[in-house]
Amino acid sequence: MQGLRWVQMSKDERDEFLGRGGTGVISFGMGADEPPFLLPISYGYDEGLENFYFKLAFPPGSTKAKAVDKPVSFASHSRTEDGWKSVVATGTLEELTDVPNDSIAVQGMWAVDIPKVDIFEQPREDVTFADFRLVPTQMTGRKEVQTEP
Repeated sequence: MQGLRWVQMSKDERDEFLGRGGTGVISFGMGADEPPFLLPISYGYDEGLENFYFKLAFPPGSTKAKAVDKPVSFASHSRTEDGWKSVVATGTLEELTDVPNDSIAVQGMWAVDIPKVDIFEQPREDVTFADFRLVPTQMTGRKEVQTEP
């Protein structure tokens, strides 16, 4: 049986893995006595600024509104033809609703590709969405490498 080990990805490898967008999981810290709030999510990624962009839905009764101001961790992972790869970024979200269109934050969002996934029980036009940016305070990428038995 072959062994596996993990090594850090370079910035170029990380950027190539993330592309302009994809899917992952975002986790909101809810406090010492509460478990984190996790969501599967689509993202956009601007490799030049190393920023992530998200379009969050706020259906009626959603608890996300209480979570978006908390620290977050975002993870994207996938099995590639070269083995497993993952990227984890941490920081806080910045809402872009009231940010001017000529700002770097909004311009960056226009340059990414956030996959659209409809998972709601009501029509998309009945759900409130807001745009957010994550400027990571920390970001790491790891990849699987094969080792000889």
